[in-house]
Amino acid sequence: MRFGPFPVADAVGAILAHSRKAGARTLKKGRVLTEADVADLAAAGVEQVIAARLDPDDVPENEAARRIAERVAGGGLSASAPFTGRVNLFAEEPGLTAVDPVRLDALNLVDEAITVATLPPFTAVETGQMVATIKIIPFAAPGPALEDVLAAAGEALVRLAPYRPLAAILIQTRLPGMKESILDKTVAVTRARLSSVGGRLADQWRTAHEADAVADAVARARDAGADLILVAGASAIVDRRDVLPAGIEQAGGVVEHFGMPVDPGNLLLLARIGAVPVLGLPGCARSPKLNGFDWVLQRLAAGIPVDRRAIMAMGSGGLLAEIPTRPQPRAEDGTPAAPRAPRIAALVLAAGRSTRMGAANKMVVPVDGRPMVAHAVEAALASKARPVVVVTGHDPDAVRQALAGQPVAFAHNPDFAHGLATSLKAGLAALPKDIDGALVCLADMPLVPPAVLDRLVAAWNPVEGRAICVPTVAGRRGNPILWSRRFFAEMLAIEGDVGARGLLAAHADQVVEVETGEAGILVDVDTPDALAQLANGRTAAA
Repeated sequence: MRFGPFPVADAVGAILAHSRKAGARTLKKGRVLTEADVADLAAAGVEQVIAARLDPDDVPENEAARRIAERVAGGGLSASAPFTGRVNLFAEEPGLTAVDPVRLDALNLVDEAITVATLPPFTAVETGQMVATIKIIPFAAPGPALEDVLAAAGEALVRLAPYRPLAAILIQTRLPGMKESILDKTVAVTRARLSSVGGRLADQWRTAHEADAVADAVARARDAGADLILVAGASAIVDRRDVLPAGIEQAGGVVEHFGMPVDPGNLLLLARIGAVPVLGLPGCARSPKLNGFDWVLQRLAAGIPVDRRAIMAMGSGGLLAEIPTRPQPRAEDGTPAAPRAPRIAALVLAAGRSTRMGAANKMVVPVDGRPMVAHAVEAALASKARPVVVVTGHDPDAVRQALAGQPVAFAHNPDFAHGLATSLKAGLAALPKDIDGALVCLADMPLVPPAVLDRLVAAWNPVEGRAICVPTVAGRRGNPILWSRRFFAEMLAIEGDVGARGLLAAHADQVVEVETGEAGILVDVDTPDALAQLANGRTAAA
């Protein structure tokens, strides 16, 4: 890749390294300069730009990131669309991260242009949480280096180990004078712990703090079909020959390890009776605070084997008592920028009167054998956007019938005759309070594929100044547009038969143009002629 200053006259096709003003326009970093861009720069008196040109063996940043993501992502992970050389991997369900650190290091040592970052191995994650990110540092990766990285990565370098529905039995021992309330609290805390990893407390028993009583209870738990047996002693285990381990062995179990390099949690006991794991719980397990028991329970719930070697390797990061809560970075509007998949909704505006179409309601005229509105809705449902809200107005029953059986919500706009702004308001009011943003889609644009919506979602990052994402093709802006929640109040203040495009100029510093290569983002169907062109396989750019 060649990088440096280029005369503006020779910059067509170069990748802009830094944002530049070109008269009234702002050309963003990463833009592939067009002839029109170069003309505007020259007219603004700009003589040279800092830019990059790819060599023949260079792989563009998005393509390189996509190929690496496909190679390293194992089961249970979904990938974002590539944008600015980055692909993020997200958990599809709750579980633990499974990472091969040796292969990860080998990959990252290949070339400085290519990086892969993951959460630490065995990190507990929720659905939608970011697990890894692939980032190409410059605008392209050297082809030979990319091939070496793919070879070093192997297959499924990082994956999700999902939780299994474990059924556990809790056995508590008691001494004379011990309060039942302490045992009751332990039951509640244990039930919550199991629930957090997809398991359940199948039963709980209480018995004397004696080896014979423990042996009997452990044997009964095994015979009852427990997947996991938990034993909490009235007194902490202090030796392998103490009451709890002695009772486990008396029942036919084997003590595999006592103690762990995790604090709190040092006095955990790992045992088995047949194939069933038995854990002698440390005293801290009666508290809901994170401790070594959690680490072992999470792995067992995720189907990851736990033996004495695994326990003894938990010392790195095992000091839990003094870990402060780390604050999340915050966007400029104060919203947390948590490392998770963004919650983006889709609004499909289908309330218009279709006056330019004549007598027909364009929302339900057939396009390729299906109502026009169905195309926009199906594209939204095939994307990562959720929920999908359809705004009705004119002839709402016909629109609802056209979408019968589709998993969408409806918002009716009784003021549809007063213009597009009223439909926008009705849709925004129907969205959940916890979403991060919304894709505003037009129901009369049937050629927008789901990949466009996903690409806009992948580009969205308010922390990095990408709070409004606009699709483009060959430098022309189209629809739909993704708006961060911070702009909803201003959108609700719009009046008349206009959308929110007037806000783009007011917030130009938050706008990112996302090249899609899809002409369908420019095509709306307002007239019989436009419908005829569509039927004949031609597109009319709006």
